[in-house]
Amino acid sequence: MTDPARVFRKLALNNAMANWRLHAPLAGLQPGEFESPRISFFPSLKATLNHILIVDWFYVDALEGGTLGPKAWENEEPFGDPSTLYGAQLDVDRRLIDLCTTLGPVELSRVIAIHRGSRVQHDRMDDVLSHLFQHQTHHRGQAHAMLAGTSVKPPQLDEFIVGDDADNRLDALKALGLSEDDVML
Repeated sequence: MTDPARVFRKLALNNAMANWRLHAPLAGLQPGEFESPRISFFPSLKATLNHILIVDWFYVDALEGGTLGPKAWENEEPFGDPSTLYGAQLDVDRRLIDLCTTLGPVELSRVIAIHRGSRVQHDRMDDVLSHLFQHQTHHRGQAHAMLAGTSVKPPQLDEFIVGDDADNRLDALKALGLSEDDVML
């Protein structure tokens, strides 16, 4: 039997591990590098990583049935330091894992309401999840590229999903309090 929610559970876990690995080296940045202007869609690591977070807040809230809507981005850079920012990112990553753990075919096809201020968007949960995971990956890639212009080495971000990646994800699993059983569900 095929489980249509399995891919979303794995992507939620992948997302948390990739965020942990991307944020971990930020502690080694030299003063000013986090805020320093860079070439990308957003002008700095700080702006890019805050953007990922607030968009996660926006969509995860909607997926949970909330009405946060545009209030999510009232402050476009709510966190000024990498450590506090990662704490908030980890919190929303865990919410997304918890949400995806509860999904089945019925929930995935359910239409959710996304409050956009002057209107409410209605889309299937599986489509919104697909969009969210693509958004996260897109902007994490930009932040990864920005790290190449800093004093820290950009980390490997894509060794989490398949069985052969087990050794490569051990550090992330341990840091997140997860096990190999969580990933190979």
